Amino acid sequence: MISDAPVLQQSSEQAESTAAPAPSRLARYARPMLGILLPLILAVGWELVVWLGYSNGRLVPPPSRIFATILELARSGELARHIAATLWRVGLGFAFGVVAGTALGAISGYWSLARRLLDPTVQALRAIPSLAWVPLFILWLGIFETSKIALIAVGVFFPVYLGVMGAILSVDRKVVEVGRVFRLSGPAMIRRILLPAVLPAYVVSLRVGLGLGWMFVVAAELIGASEGLGYLLLDGQQLGKPAQILAAIVIFAILGKLTDWLIEVAALPFLSWQDAFGRAKGA
Repeated sequence: MISDAPVLQQSSEQAESTAAPAPSRLARYARPMLGILLPLILAVGWELVVWLGYSNGRLVPPPSRIFATILELARSGELARHIAATLWRVGLGFAFGVVAGTALGAISGYWSLARRLLDPTVQALRAIPSLAWVPLFILWLGIFETSKIALIAVGVFFPVYLGVMGAILSVDRKVVEVGRVFRLSGPAMIRRILLPAVLPAYVVSLRVGLGLGWMFVVAAELIGASEGLGYLLLDGQQLGKPAQILAAIVIFAILGKLTDWLIEVAALPFLSWQDAFGRAKGA
């Protein structure tokens, strides 16, 4: 009887290990659905409020009317045109802002003299409101695409710059000393020590910069734009169409979340070495 105990224990452990993938697979699909739960509850709740007559839904239309507006715009072809124009502007502005922010942030973080020279000016420029750049960019670059992309790039630049510089400055000095003990060259020190240490904060700064890029595109599309989701917002305001305004806001939210998710997915292979609290909990 005693000799059978290890066999029974081994078989029970095997049964548990084979049964384990089912709940984990279910949880993998259930976690993304939790993020949709709150907007869905709010949408259904407001739809019921309007349907029961507690509100006429004129200024804040119910989700059914917003969805009908989106379908109408999609059927006419306007929606695809506006989305393509906005995505193009955000993509180009994000690319330019990331390149400039990464380069200057890395220089300021790695080289103390450059930080003392550059950082005060950058911090002062960061305090300027986004709309304050609009008349200046119109004067310099005109009302066409260049000024819009430049404005978005400005919005993306500052969080990326701060994230890169702050991440480099926060690298543990003892880790760098270990690299020096092993006589790593400058490029090897950057590749093997600084990059892995900076990468998690860098991904966060990219996500923050992308969020600001989506906010700045609205201001950018007020500069004489004839297409784009920002133009759709302004057109809805001028024509008194709250459903069109909310439809544009909903599309902004969906596109912003999708692009943020793409950055997360793209960064996962580079952060697989992390043994972080959130990753352990499956957050």
